[in-house]
Amino acid sequence: MLRVGLCLSIIVCGLALRRFGLGLGLPSFVVKYGGSILWGSMVFFLVAMAASNRSRPSIALISAAIAVCVELFRLVHAPWLDTFRLTLAGALLLGRIFSVWDLVAYGVGIVLAIGLDRFASSVHKIA
Repeated sequence: MLRVGLCLSIIVCGLALRRFGLGLGLPSFVVKYGGSILWGSMVFFLVAMAASNRSRPSIALISAAIAVCVELFRLVHAPWLDTFRLTLAGALLLGRIFSVWDLVAYGVGIVLAIGLDRFASSVHKIA
C-alpha cells in the first residue's frame, strides 16, 4: 500500500510539473527533465507493485529495461502511432522524440526511487 501511495504521489507531481511548471517560472529544462525523472520513478514503483517479491536491484533493472524499450519505441513511426503521440496521453505514455538525455533522466529517477523506497519502508517499519 505504501508503494501505491508513493506511485500516485509521483504521478500527481509529474502531471502538476508538466501543467504548471512553466507558469510558475520554472526553467523548461527543469520541467522537461523533471518530468522524465518522475516518469522513471513511476515506472520503478509500478514494477515494484507488480513484482513485490523481487529485490530493489532486480526491480531497478526491469524498470530500466522498460524505460529503454519505451525510449527506443520512439524511433518507430507509423501514421496512427504519430497521431496518438500528439495527444496528451500519447505524449505522457510514449513521448514524442527519442532522446538519450531522457534515458539519463529515467536512470536518475529510478535511482531516486530506490532511495525513496528504502527510506519510506524504513520509516514505515518504525511507525
